[in-house]
Amino acid sequence: MNVLEVANLNKYFNEPVRNQVLKNVGFQVERGEFVAITGKSGCGKSTLLYLLSTMDTDFEGSIMIDGEQMKGKTNRWLAAFRNRHIGFVFQFHYLLPEFTSLENVMLPARKLGEYPVGEIEQRAMQLLKLLNVDGQALKRAGLLSGGQQQRVAISRALINDPLIVMGDEPTGNLDSANGATVFGLFKELAIERKQTVLVVTHDEDFARRADRRIYMADGSILDA
Repeated sequence: MNVLEVANLNKYFNEPVRNQVLKNVGFQVERGEFVAITGKSGCGKSTLLYLLSTMDTDFEGSIMIDGEQMKGKTNRWLAAFRNRHIGFVFQFHYLLPEFTSLENVMLPARKLGEYPVGEIEQRAMQLLKLLNVDGQALKRAGLLSGGQQQRVAISRALINDPLIVMGDEPTGNLDSANGATVFGLFKELAIERKQTVLVVTHDEDFARRADRRIYMADGSILDA
């Protein structure tokens, strides 16, 4: 079953001049598939990921997630859909520095409002432990190392048990050991939890070990 279907996707930037950055992009991703998106800097892979995550809504074409068409939806609808179904891991963590690690991880689930606070806290602690940062749970995020912050950010992306986990260079600021831990976690999510993982990466080893690689060049997909 396809959880993501992209068809005839085009994207333009209009400043300083009109420039087409994605050209008739189309592909499908199945539930539980672990896909790496690769290509040289400037090829459009991060732009594609932001469209797929629904954080950028200015595009031509079709993006279907779990049978829902993303085109034409209101920002409020998209925000609710994104919080429930998409976990996003940025290259930079975007944690709230004055909040503890635990509070940062709990935020999306508290916003979703489906579970009592005590259960959310328990789930958050389990994720922090999974990523070996449970010892930093009560420390303010601004006091953590870069690697610790990124692992907290990954925990936050997983708190609502999303249908799709998307990452933009999620291991880019991690050493090889932490990077391997993150890869192993993503692989586990795909195999054991049937969560779809879609990651933009420059890491050749990471991309090679994914289930499938989508290779981009000059705004187009050359190989999927």
